[in-house]
Amino acid sequence: MKRKIRDDDVRRRLRRAMRIRKRVEGTADRPRLAVYRSASHVYAQLIDDRLGVTLVAASTMAKGVRDEVKGLNKTDAAEKVGTVLAQRAQDKGISTCVFDRKGWPFHGRIAALAKGAREGGLQF
Repeated sequence: MKRKIRDDDVRRRLRRAMRIRKRVEGTADRPRLAVYRSASHVYAQLIDDRLGVTLVAASTMAKGVRDEVKGLNKTDAAEKVGTVLAQRAQDKGISTCVFDRKGWPFHGRIAALAKGAREGGLQF
């Protein structure tokens, strides 16, 4: 039997996210790699917090990625999103970043995305 997501679970995750965001700030030299996962998809973006600008973004819904992840399980799709994000970052001259997992545990899809980004050439 699956466990229902309760308001307490969401509240705890958001509190963890705020603890992380207090310490993590993206700059032009080292942007913040912000990750969000929904029930079906994964979204990642590199953000310059000082300017409030998204520099690079990728998700399982993006046009260039959607066809590539069709038929893959969610973890493999997240890894593919990480490699695509890293490739787009390399094209813009970004090689390092700081990782913001937004309160999600670092395993499963979040860890797969980080692995794909590292294999793609991002350092964090």
